[in-house]
Amino acid sequence: MNTSRMLSDEDFASAIHTAARTRTRPQLRVAVVCGGTSSEAEVSRNSATEVIAALKTKGHDAFSLELGVDVFGQLSSHTPDVVFPVLHGGAGEDGSFQGALEIMGLPYVGSSVEASCLAMHKPRAKLVFADAGLPIVPGTALPARDYSASDIANLLKTYGPEVVIKPSSEGSALGVTFCSQPEPLLTLLQDAQASSRRLMLERRIVGKEVTVGVLEVDDALFAFTPIEIRTPEHTWYDFEHRYAVDGSQHVIPADLDRNVLDALRNIALRAHQALGCRHLSRADFIVTAEGEPFLLEVNTLPGMTKTSLFPDGAAHAGVDFPTLVDHLAQSALMVMI
Repeated sequence: MNTSRMLSDEDFASAIHTAARTRTRPQLRVAVVCGGTSSEAEVSRNSATEVIAALKTKGHDAFSLELGVDVFGQLSSHTPDVVFPVLHGGAGEDGSFQGALEIMGLPYVGSSVEASCLAMHKPRAKLVFADAGLPIVPGTALPARDYSASDIANLLKTYGPEVVIKPSSEGSALGVTFCSQPEPLLTLLQDAQASSRRLMLERRIVGKEVTVGVLEVDDALFAFTPIEIRTPEHTWYDFEHRYAVDGSQHVIPADLDRNVLDALRNIALRAHQALGCRHLSRADFIVTAEGEPFLLEVNTLPGMTKTSLFPDGAAHAGVDFPTLVDHLAQSALMVMI
């Protein structure tokens, strides 16, 4: 089992580069799988472009495969040493794809079937976090069923006056809606019932949006310096502001008290371990004006685009993007050795 150690950024970078020098690092044939039918498919393809270019600078034979009905036949014919999923949402991130890779005996970057499934399903992940004693936002799962006006009134009384509605298994802030009135909330739930969509309701916490990446290096876990995400006034870190150039500003370290920064790093490490994540993860938070952190979710396959947060955290710690993805590919191979 991995141990969690809070090291400085300098020590973290040193550990990465020491591993690079001391471990046999063969040139690999890496299948970077992207796309699919998820709402985040295009983001995934953008991540793949960056990952392939970076792997090639390290001498690897990297190529992309589109997630689809014939992807497993292509994997069999291409015989990669490692599969590097850069999939966001849907079957690529919920453990389904990872399960197929395990049946095929192919090593892959990222978390196992169980951890991927848990992290992707927000209500279940919250139960794991609560059991681990981590600070979560009060909320509840909303099954697709018929809701009455009294149901809505009780939800707002318990979790309101302002609440956030989000899909149970979706990423990149897709489908997130803020509500403070009964009528729009009832309409949302009626629409969800008609389409059999599962939703989650949480109390709306106002504060700074902060994220912390976690990376495994040999037998240790390291948490990146927390990054504060700033968007233009009266906006938030929605899909548009995540991926548009200059859509958000990443402040490293986050403008928070040192004790809060340390607490965020510790929570991110504990969340990674509680879910049983592997190789990498990114924990997202809201931090109130009083410095109280709330863990929102953990991403097992964080974005790797030019505007993504995980590569920014690694770069701040002294690890450039090619070194980061090379490390991940080599780590996946080591699991099978």
